Amino acid sequence: MITIYSDDHRLQAGRAELIDGALAPCHECPARAGAVLARVREVGLGEIVAPTDHGSAPLSRVHAEPFLIFLRTAHEQWRAEHGDTDALPLSWPVRGTTNREPETIDGRLGYFSFDAGTPITAGTWRAACAAANVALSGAASIANGAAAAFALCRPPGHHAGRDVYGGYCFLNNAAVATQALRDGGAERIAILDVDYHHGNGTQSIFYERSDVLFVSLHGDPAQEYPYFSGYGDETGVGLGKGFNLNLPMCWGAEWATYAAALEAGLLRIAQFAPTALVVSLGVDTYAGDPISRFQLRSDDYCRLGERIAGASTPTLFVLEGGYALHALGANVVNVLAGFEQARD
Repeated sequence: MITIYSDDHRLQAGRAELIDGALAPCHECPARAGAVLARVREVGLGEIVAPTDHGSAPLSRVHAEPFLIFLRTAHEQWRAEHGDTDALPLSWPVRGTTNREPETIDGRLGYFSFDAGTPITAGTWRAACAAANVALSGAASIANGAAAAFALCRPPGHHAGRDVYGGYCFLNNAAVATQALRDGGAERIAILDVDYHHGNGTQSIFYERSDVLFVSLHGDPAQEYPYFSGYGDETGVGLGKGFNLNLPMCWGAEWATYAAALEAGLLRIAQFAPTALVVSLGVDTYAGDPISRFQLRSDDYCRLGERIAGASTPTLFVLEGGYALHALGANVVNVLAGFEQARD
């Protein structure tokens, strides 16, 4: 399996995030991609290549232009007003407030974000664009006939909506790749999101569409971030009705519970009969993850890969979350290796 990777991810290296009532070192850090890359090399998963620059057009197919302009200019405006520190928001529009983009950077940060745990740095825009190009290059590999590809993306993307960032995500890598596959002629795309946290951004982007099926396994939003998206009764609207399947699980879910939800998701994908499958691959479902509460073990990820291979569909894996650095590389590559072994 080919792996697409860019060193530009290192440009996103936030100093701190607001979590559990305090500023703390960012869980989403450059060491994450380094751990996965090292494991890919160690097991000899396959060729590792740099991404192609696909330009700005694919980003505009998914994200609103004012949002892209904001991401390009946010840190420069922040630095001019506050100095060379990371930009974090402090105020958000809520129920009963107006919905207008402010002029000042503090207002713009709140307007385009939904949490205070996603710092914008001087390198954020370049890193986010590199991650999108990694995903787009993976999509191109699938479009050109590859059975599978791994987009080693960082920063992750599945929390980023059409015009909002958060959850460590700025550009929605999986959504950008999915739209590129559609624009390239793929008739139907299924997205399987196995990250612990609901892919609220991906859901919102495709919620009114029937050409993209979104299936997500995640922590119950009644208990877990992002809290306001991911319930089982969210099934799509308009043309998208019935093309969004959320499979939330309570804290403490182990493999047996997770596997049952996975089978339900894969059954719906089989009924949809997609031209290609995009997997938002988060492994923060791991028992040792510092910000999650599922109980999967490293061997379970081999089984996860095997089950996904059973879809018998060209598959693009896009890296999302996973914050237990000591096990991250092994858990991610276990999914990919399990997939490869089952496919062979």
